[in-house]
Amino acid sequence: MRVILIHAGGFSQRLPSASALGKIFTAMPLGDPLYQMLELKLAMYVDFPLHMKPGVLVTCADDIEIYTTAVGDGIKFERPGFTALAHPSPLSIGTTHGVFVFDLSEMSPDLEMENASCLRFLHKPTIGKMREHGAVCNRQSDCVSISDAEFVYTDSTYYVDSGTVKLLLNLLEQLGPLNCEIDAYGDFLQALGPNATIDYTSNTVNVSKEENSLVEMRKKIFHLLKGTPLNVIVLNNSKFYHIGTTSEYLFHLTEDEVLQSELGLLSSAFSIGVSENSLGPSRCCVMYSVLDPSSSVAARSVVEYSRLGARVSIGSGSIVSSCWLSDGLSVPDGVFMHSLGVNHEQQIGFVTVVFGINDNLKRSVKAPRHADELKLFDLSLAECRSHWGLDGESVSFSDAWSCSLWTACLFPVCPDPRSSFSLSLRMLHSALSGSPLTLDKDTKLMSMEEALRCKNLEEMLKFREGLYSDITQKK
Repeated sequence: MRVILIHAGGFSQRLPSASALGKIFTAMPLGDPLYQMLELKLAMYVDFPLHMKPGVLVTCADDIEIYTTAVGDGIKFERPGFTALAHPSPLSIGTTHGVFVFDLSEMSPDLEMENASCLRFLHKPTIGKMREHGAVCNRQSDCVSISDAEFVYTDSTYYVDSGTVKLLLNLLEQLGPLNCEIDAYGDFLQALGPNATIDYTSNTVNVSKEENSLVEMRKKIFHLLKGTPLNVIVLNNSKFYHIGTTSEYLFHLTEDEVLQSELGLLSSAFSIGVSENSLGPSRCCVMYSVLDPSSSVAARSVVEYSRLGARVSIGSGSIVSSCWLSDGLSVPDGVFMHSLGVNHEQQIGFVTVVFGINDNLKRSVKAPRHADELKLFDLSLAECRSHWGLDGESVSFSDAWSCSLWTACLFPVCPDPRSSFSLSLRMLHSALSGSPLTLDKDTKLMSMEEALRCKNLEEMLKFREGLYSDITQKK
């Protein structure tokens, strides 16, 4: 069998609108009906099975690879062990992805595509570590797709042949169910190549939740895979786009003219009520939404799976996802708002989370008493809560082990999506303006983490079905 494995990739804390249904169903403005990342991934890899021996192709759900290959059969996944795709990238991109280390004297920078053996793989290395291990290349050819004088080769998709897959399955069978997080890139690829060392197994910097068994598990994988080949298909004339953060998502869908022309991205896809007035003078992006013609969306903003009533305005650089906005509401610049259906006390409710676009949802503090070190809209949680009449209470968190904006119980549960959005928006305006807002003492407050645990997907999909019906009837 030839299997494509598109993994979930964590909790989507950097793009929370992808959390409830998964990153692979992230909307892409490519046509009617709306495309999602799943269709785009299958289109990008449509030729691979013809040149692939039995095995597994592993890929992320939040990146896009655009490439050309040398004349001939193109990309082949036929070698034993692992075979990865590599793309020239700026050094800054290398710090948040995987970086390949080659013997540069054996490589030909004038080729669009080249098969190379990798000495070792670095997972989210510092620029200093890239230089230390000889991963930094100097641009010597126009074949390389980026203009930076220095660059590194970063990872995207990789293939594992069936023999190696069976080795991993046998190890899993021996160990039984896993109780720690194994990273599909860092924990497998760092074990490969002749220069790989066991040192990485004790480095837990990039682990979302550290378990006691993690280091031992990593060591077992390292010893199992040590000596397994890491073949790399170097795609010099390729581009790697990551859309897994709010800022990247906004940039690529509204400002990146190169990607927009390469893929044919639209300003409005599978939506109704969108007019020149709605879109404003500069580019924004509206997908799978129903807008009143009097509403407006400012530049660099994305609206998806939403209903906008009369005279609604969306500020610049904001994301509004799966929301129902009543008439006359105004969303400020630079905010993220996303509504979820939830199950609460045996009833269906709705929660609208609201964050600043650049808020760090991953940053955690040691205990609830340090909660004011966390910033929401550039304000301390104490400042926000005092405006909401909650200053006499301590911040509660839905996960005692992780005190962060992701687990902070700040967002009210409401009976319907419109009242949910309106109340969260009022809380936002209250925090930004300093004007008081009194929340009912009986109001249940949820975190994003708890809302996901209690999510009601059927209710969220029912909302989308209503949008689909309206859009198809009026188009």
